[in-house]
This record gives sequence, structure tokens and C-alpha cells, in this order.
Amino acid sequence: MNFFNILLQIPLAAESAVDSTMQTVVTTTPEVIEMNYFEMAKKGGPIIMIPLLILSIIAVYIFIERLVVIHKASKRDKSFMDRIKDYITEGKVDSATKLCQQVNTPASRMIEKGISRIGKPMNDILIAIENVGNIETNKLERGFSMLATIAGGAPMLGFLGTVIGMVQAFFDMANAGNNIDITVLSNGIYTAMITTVAGLIVGITAYFAYNYLVSKLDSVVQKMELSTMEFMDLLNEPIK
Repeated sequence: MNFFNILLQIPLAAESAVDSTMQTVVTTTPEVIEMNYFEMAKKGGPIIMIPLLILSIIAVYIFIERLVVIHKASKRDKSFMDRIKDYITEGKVDSATKLCQQVNTPASRMIEKGISRIGKPMNDILIAIENVGNIETNKLERGFSMLATIAGGAPMLGFLGTVIGMVQAFFDMANAGNNIDITVLSNGIYTAMITTVAGLIVGITAYFAYNYLVSKLDSVVQKMELSTMEFMDLLNEPIK
């Protein structure tokens, strides 16, 4: 009888052991910490993160503002040069000038300058048009140098934050002595890593934005050169 009681107690003991083991596993499971990007950015420190935030806002503003200006300058009326040709052929120089002012694009302003020089040597007309073209190109490039500076300077600013963070981490280690705790070093390590990531994000974004604007500007310059060639060909046509 005692033998059967022992056999019955064995499964109960095993079940209780499994339950206690499961409770131990459940209680020892580490708490999952969700990543909060805003809190991480705060741990990067205001000395570096605030300037990076300002640079990112400036870069976005320059990109959007220049993109709108370049898009407006890239518009080209296909009938514009045909109408200019008709006016000049008919001797209506004033009408051609008014048309250029109405269109109000870099190419039209170049043509307007060329119309105002009609009657002078062809080389003088071409030089006058090229000078206006250079001025218009410089206007369209306004802000490009700042965007390029942000593209190169933001990562360097992030690396500066890395150096500051590592100095802080080693300083905390020296003060901790033999009682080094990872929580003591967390602030310095956060500053070192987060500022580098933030600087690279701002720099890479500004770099791609700058190159995109340069490619759009090249397209506008090509259209300006095409309009100049068409106008000079018009002046070189023999009078019928």
C-alpha cells in the first residue's frame, strides 16, 4: 500500500517542480524596453543636438525654396521664340520687349537684353546676353553654398559630439573608481553615439538635396543656352 502511495506522489512532485520552475522563468524574464527616439535625441545633449536641429531646418528651407524657384525658372513656352521671331521680323521691337517682360524667366530676361542691343555688333550682343545669363545663374544658385556647408559640417559636428561623449565617459569611469557601473557610463556613451548618427543623417540628407538641386539647375542652364542660340540664329538670318 505504501508502495502505491509513493507512486502516486511522484507525478504530483514532478508537477509542482515544473510549476515552480515556470514561475522562476517568468519572474526572471527581463522587461522589454521600447526605443524612444525623442528620448534618445535628448540624451545626445543640447550642445550638439540643438545646432544639428537648426542646421536641418535651414537645409530643408533652402531645399524647398530653391526647388520652387528653379522649377519656376525651368518653365519654357514653346511658342515664345516663335513670337519673338515674328515681332523682330516685323520690326516690332517694343512688342518683343514687352513679351519678354511678361514671361519673366531667366531666358526671357537674356533675350530682352539681346533685343535692347539690336543694331550693335553681334559679338557685343552675345557678350551682353552671356553677362545676364551669369547673373541669372548666380541668382538661382543662392543658398547652394550654405547647403553644401551643412552637408560637410553636420557630420563633423556629430563627430565633435562623439569626442565630447567619450571624454565624459572616461571622466565618469575615473570618478567611479572600482565601482564602475554601466549606468554611470550611459550618458557619455549616448552622447557619443547619438550625435554621430544625427550628424550623419543631417549631412547625408543635405548632400543629396544639394546634388539634386545642382542637376535641376543644369537643366535650366541648358534651356537658357538653347534660347540664346535660337536668338543669335534669328539675328544672323538674312533679311527677306
